[in-house]
Amino acid sequence: MSNKKHLPPFERLLDILDELREKCPWDREQTMDSLRTLSIEETYELSDAVIRGDFNDIKKELGDLFLHVVFYAKIAGEQDKFDMSDVINALCDKLIYRHPHVFGEVKADRVGDVVRNWEQLKIKEKDGNKTVLSGVPVSLPALVKAGRIQEKAAAAGFDWEQKEQVWDKLEEEKQELMHEINNMDKDKTEAEFGDLFFSLINAARLYGINPDTALERTNRKFINRFTYLENKTIRQGRSLKSMTLDEMNEIWEEAKRFSEDGSTSSNEMI
Repeated sequence: MSNKKHLPPFERLLDILDELREKCPWDREQTMDSLRTLSIEETYELSDAVIRGDFNDIKKELGDLFLHVVFYAKIAGEQDKFDMSDVINALCDKLIYRHPHVFGEVKADRVGDVVRNWEQLKIKEKDGNKTVLSGVPVSLPALVKAGRIQEKAAAAGFDWEQKEQVWDKLEEEKQELMHEINNMDKDKTEAEFGDLFFSLINAARLYGINPDTALERTNRKFINRFTYLENKTIRQGRSLKSMTLDEMNEIWEEAKRFSEDGSTSSNEMI
């Protein structure tokens, strides 16, 4: 497939944004600061579509996010800082530089080799990260940030010799947490919860699991089952607050069975 087919739609988008920037009061007033929170929202909407596997929504959300990329470049161009061509060329240069195993003579036969080379090259770049962890965005959600910290540290060689060793660390952190809970020290308990979370996220990384995706799957599963429980009690003319935990658990187990065998409709579960 020729990449040239993508050029007319891209030029069309640039022309449309030029016209919007000139003639639309809302688009004309936008700044990088005003777009920032909207960009974050669009990123989460794309993430949600990816998790659902909805390709129609993925296409839509990619378009929304792509608009933001072009919009930032448009604003920067108006200030004579850079334009869309500069953004694309800088990205191309970076991809070529960070893939010497593709565009150069370096050998990297495994994914781990590629990741290590990538992180080392980032540090060597003129405008690259000064230290291994300096490239981790401060504003990342804590769970995602923990994963990125661990990935970068591992790429620098700071990692377990055997992934199974992480379970001993988890047990150690659990014991330390229970110790502080028994001591009723809230500040130290919070710190130990953090250590336990960090170690669990590390275990997920070692076993090739994305912890954010895993947690989101559980969030959705809980929502579906709890909504099933709530809807069934409403149909029965009952209130959750008036039910015992055993009564709720009975319906909860029913929701689990239905969700596992797929016999519950989406309308009933959601």
